[in-house]
Amino acid sequence: MTTRTKLWSAFGGIILLTAVTAHIALPEKLNVKLPFLQRSFDLRLGLDLQGGASLVYEANTEALAAADQAAALDSARDVIEQRVNAFGVSEPVVQTSRVGDKWRIIVELAGIKDISQAIQLIGDTPILEFQEAGTPPAPTAEQKAAAEKANAEVKKKAESILTQARTAGADFAKLANENTQDPSNAGTDGQGKGGDLGFAQRGTFVAEFEKALFDDLQDGEVTSKLVKTQFGYHIIKRIEARTTKVDGKDVQEVRGSHILFTTTDPAAQTSAQFVATGLTGKQLKRADVTFAQTTGEPEVALTFNDEGSKLFAEITKRNIGKTIAIFLDGQILSNPTVNQEITGGNAVISGSFTLKDAKDLARRLNAGALPVPVTLVSQQTVGASLGADSIQRSLFAGLLGIIVVALFMIFFYRLPGFLSVIALGLYTLLVLTIFKLWPVTLTLAGIAGFILTIGIAVDANILIFERTKEELRAGHPLDSAIQEGFKRAWLSIRDSNASSMITALILIWFGSSLIKGFAITLLIGIVVSLFSAITVTRNLLRLVIQFKWAQKLSLYGVRLDSSEPK
Repeated sequence: MTTRTKLWSAFGGIILLTAVTAHIALPEKLNVKLPFLQRSFDLRLGLDLQGGASLVYEANTEALAAADQAAALDSARDVIEQRVNAFGVSEPVVQTSRVGDKWRIIVELAGIKDISQAIQLIGDTPILEFQEAGTPPAPTAEQKAAAEKANAEVKKKAESILTQARTAGADFAKLANENTQDPSNAGTDGQGKGGDLGFAQRGTFVAEFEKALFDDLQDGEVTSKLVKTQFGYHIIKRIEARTTKVDGKDVQEVRGSHILFTTTDPAAQTSAQFVATGLTGKQLKRADVTFAQTTGEPEVALTFNDEGSKLFAEITKRNIGKTIAIFLDGQILSNPTVNQEITGGNAVISGSFTLKDAKDLARRLNAGALPVPVTLVSQQTVGASLGADSIQRSLFAGLLGIIVVALFMIFFYRLPGFLSVIALGLYTLLVLTIFKLWPVTLTLAGIAGFILTIGIAVDANILIFERTKEELRAGHPLDSAIQEGFKRAWLSIRDSNASSMITALILIWFGSSLIKGFAITLLIGIVVSLFSAITVTRNLLRLVIQFKWAQKLSLYGVRLDSSEPK
């Protein structure tokens, strides 16, 4: 293959690369339609550009030794990050920080509009505990009498509130906030929820509660009498019902509200029948939904770490034929029976699970695997309007930078400068393509890094063109001057860009999220600028000088004196 053929082949490759990158990088209105590439691609914007939710959790590390706190926070951060990933958030930022003796976990969820759903997924995560059956002391006669007296007073008060709740025009939510003893009624903002339980399907609540909510009440009705469950007395209001699709089937969901009056029954306190085993969510690595090989029914598989594996083997060995209760926030999630000693750190909870039940149980087990309790101390919704304004200003700055750099290159370096501007256009398309395909989460700092690399992208060209002009002034032919110019400039280009890349890598390794975003876009820009200057500009220049009109030295910004050799 001759040199001319190689140059035209390279030119064809540059054209094809430009078409492909333009299809990916440009907005849909400006898109180059390619028959073999019909997909559309979008930039992934960070929290500061597209808005979203920012949550700050404070970890309670009082029960941990000082030396173990950092590791526990790292584990908690990993667990929260897994939950966020399950939520489908793109490029979430989850990081820990320490202010004085307070440890915090900062979660930034770009694009999340329903902050309450995010809080429920991430923040509503108390401690997960595995407990075994114990032998609680039998209540004394005095304890029973005291409990009966206390319960009678609770019932009397509950009946009084029930009368008020059934009065025409009564504010049920206000009565709930003033009287309910349900701890889940307190919202993260410190305000009561009015007893609202949200929409739920059958199987969510205990049988007595569900009968009232699903069977006895119509929308807007309040129970005519107190509903007694193991937790106490309830006044229940059915707010509304709806039908949703689950696995292709219509399923009824009911939104209810209640006022709870807890009762005292020491002999029947479920939690009092179990004792702690030392196995908690700290030792649970994950819970997954699997299917039984023989029946095909959904199951929940548990995987413990090394410490959890040993503990679980000991617990199952001494509880064969008994149950091990799994508690989340003091409530039983599951109470499976142990059939045999389980070693190896893997266990399966089987039963009459529907797929949804199994998914819910696995999700809640994973949600409770936090090694330290966390409390939401700050929530903030970042509006997209600020991000849109930032994008417009950044795009204007970037466009202005490209235009000024292009004018500078053409004015000082004429034809090579014009070719470097073409290479700069391809450089821009390539970088945006990488941002979309990787994908890189683009923050305001990342945009700053990208704009900075526009100047870096032509820096190598300037070194090459100056060396080429020196060779031309020395009287060397055009083709050899260009070749020698690239050769002489390469060492300076290599060393300069290598030092910049090392700096970017250090920032990526040790920097915070914003610094990392800046460093990543900077590193991508440096690598692509090298390709742009050494490959694209060089091939375009060598191809152009094949034409006679491109042989004039004035096109290269070189003006020879009559005394200089030609």
